[in-house]
Amino acid sequence: MSEPAHPQASHRDHPVWALLSRYTIGPEDAALGFARRLARENGWSLDHAGRVIEEYKRFAFLAVTGTRDVTPSDPVDQAWHLHLTYSRDYWERFCPQVLGRALHHGPTLGGEGERHRHFAQYADTLKRYEAEFGPPPADIWPPAAHLLLEAPHLRRVDLRGRLIVPRSLAWAAVAAVALLAILLVSMIVLEAKG
Repeated sequence: MSEPAHPQASHRDHPVWALLSRYTIGPEDAALGFARRLARENGWSLDHAGRVIEEYKRFAFLAVTGTRDVTPSDPVDQAWHLHLTYSRDYWERFCPQVLGRALHHGPTLGGEGERHRHFAQYADTLKRYEAEFGPPPADIWPPAAHLLLEAPHLRRVDLRGRLIVPRSLAWAAVAAVALLAILLVSMIVLEAKG
């Protein structure tokens, strides 16, 4: 019985991958280290944040070893954004000493053409990822169709001081608030007459 085909293992022998594999983001003695901060800021478990950091390293590898631009998944992008805030580590250690070159993060220019470019580039990134590392974990790297179907509707919300009501319960929540308002007004009117 033959063994299943595996993707090329070229990344394992690449000097950039060797450096990425040993690299830790930020100061190792920090009370709130990078993984904990990433987990806290995104509402993830520490285990999930650790997995996202490993995927971020894979993304960085693809970005600096390929000839075409790559696009991160949303979780990987969150790791990248946070890493950029560790500016000394990012620009003085990560880029020159680990990646061997600068890795800039540019925001989208917006518009329909940019949306299509982003979709095509993300789909291409997934193909390149699979060729290099095998199938990407779907919870961190969703299929490209996700960008077209779900991502345009996603918004980052600071949950502190907010109550999030699922759309399926929105009318019930509005009705409950309206009923409560009517009861309060009725009580005030009755007390005033009373």
